[in-house]
Amino acid sequence: MLENKKVLVLGLAKSGLAATRLLIKLGALVTVNEGKAASELEAYDELCEMGVEVIAGSHPDELFERDFDFVVKNPGIKYTMPFVLRLQERNIPIYTEIELAFQVAMPQHYVAITGTNGKTTTTTLVYDIVRSVHSNTFVAGNIGTPLCEVVLNENLLESAGNYIIIEMSNFQLLNIEKFKPEIATIINLTPDHLDYMRNVDEYYTSKMRIYENQNEEDYFILNKDDATIAEYTHRYPIHASIIPFSMENEEMVCIKDNTIYYDSEPIIAVEDIRLAGKHNVQNVMIALTIAELLDIPLVDIQKVIREFKGVEHRVEFVRELHQVRYYNDSKATNTDATIIGIKSFKEPLILLLGGFDKGLDLTELKTYTDHVKKVICFGAAGKRFAKTLGNDCLLVHNLKEATLKAAEIAEAGDVVLLSPSTSSYDEFTGYEQRGRCFKEIVNSLECE
Repeated sequence: MLENKKVLVLGLAKSGLAATRLLIKLGALVTVNEGKAASELEAYDELCEMGVEVIAGSHPDELFERDFDFVVKNPGIKYTMPFVLRLQERNIPIYTEIELAFQVAMPQHYVAITGTNGKTTTTTLVYDIVRSVHSNTFVAGNIGTPLCEVVLNENLLESAGNYIIIEMSNFQLLNIEKFKPEIATIINLTPDHLDYMRNVDEYYTSKMRIYENQNEEDYFILNKDDATIAEYTHRYPIHASIIPFSMENEEMVCIKDNTIYYDSEPIIAVEDIRLAGKHNVQNVMIALTIAELLDIPLVDIQKVIREFKGVEHRVEFVRELHQVRYYNDSKATNTDATIIGIKSFKEPLILLLGGFDKGLDLTELKTYTDHVKKVICFGAAGKRFAKTLGNDCLLVHNLKEATLKAAEIAEAGDVVLLSPSTSSYDEFTGYEQRGRCFKEIVNSLECE
C-alpha cells in the first residue's frame, strides 16, 4: 500500500517513532525531522538501522521544499508553525499517527472518546468493560499508546474485527481525514489549550471532527447538559444516530431514583459507583452507554463498574496521615478540571495550584476557591494565580515546597488536593511525572 511512498515524520517522540516503525514495515521511504539533536534521540541508532533519513537539531527550510506523498505530524507540534503552514500551502496531506493507523489497518470496531475533561477515566472504564468480554480489545491514543504501535504489535494489518478504544485530544483530531469511529462522544467542552490553539472557537471546532465521517449506521453519544456542545453540534450537524444522555432531565440515558437508566431499563445504582464526584457519574453513564451499544451483557457491565477504582492522577487517593487525606489530581491541566476536583469534596480543602502558565482565564475558578480553606500557588504560573485569586493565597516556588507547606498547615479532617489547573512543563516532563513526584513527597512525610 505504501511501498516506496515518500513520507516525512515530523517530530519523533512516542507517536512519531511508532508511526515510523509502521511505515517502514509497509515499505515507505521515511524521513524523520526532529528538533532535538541526534545525540538526544534514544532511537537514533534504530532509525539508522531501519534506513530512515534522520534530520535532527533543526527544521531546515529546504526540507519543506522537498516532495513528500504525505506527512505524519506529532500532535505536540503546533499547526501554526511556519514549516507546517508551508506544507499546507503546498497541499501535502498532514496526518497524525491515528489517521495513518486507521488507513492502513484492517476494519476494526473503533470507539472514539474526546472532551475537555474525563477522557482518560471514561476511556479506561470502557476498555475494562469491553475487555472483560472480548479479549481482542485494545486501548490507544492520547491515553499513552499510539494506535500505530497497536496496529503493528497486534498485527491489525491482517486481523480485523478487534475492539479499539481511543482517547482523542483535539491535537489528534486536527489532522484526520478518513478516521471513522462506530461510536463517538464528546464528554464536555470548556476552554483549554489556548497556548496551542489560535482561540477557543478553533479549539471547540476541532473537537467536532470526531464525528464528521460518521453516518446513520454509527452512533454519537450526546451530552444534553452541555450548552457549548449543543451550540457546536448545531453549527456542525451530526449525521450519526444520536444517543442522548443527561444527568438533569429524562433522556434515553438518565438518572431516576438515584439509578442510571438506559433505554428505560435500570442499569446500576449511583451508590454502587466507587469514584468520587458527580463528574464521574457522567463518565460512567457514557461508558455503560458504549457498552450497551456493543452488546456487552448487563452483568459484566455492572461488575466492572462496581470494581472500577479510577485512574492514576485523577482525584487519586494517595495517603491519610494525621487524619489528613492527600489526593493527586495532577491530570487537572485546566481550570474546569480543577473545579471538578474541588466539587468532589465536602471537607475543608487545601488546594495546590500552579505549573506552566497556559494563560487560562481564572475568573470561574476564583468563585470556587472562595470555598477552599487555603490555596497554595507554585511554579511559573504561581505568581499570576496568587495575584488573580487573592483570597489570602500562599505563594511558594515549586511543588515540593507547596506540598510541605500544605502538610504543615493541615489539620485533622482536612483534604490536601493537588489539582494544578495548568500544565507542568516548567518543572516536569508532563502531568504524570508531576503526579508521581507529589505522591513520593506525600509518602515520604514522617508519621510522627
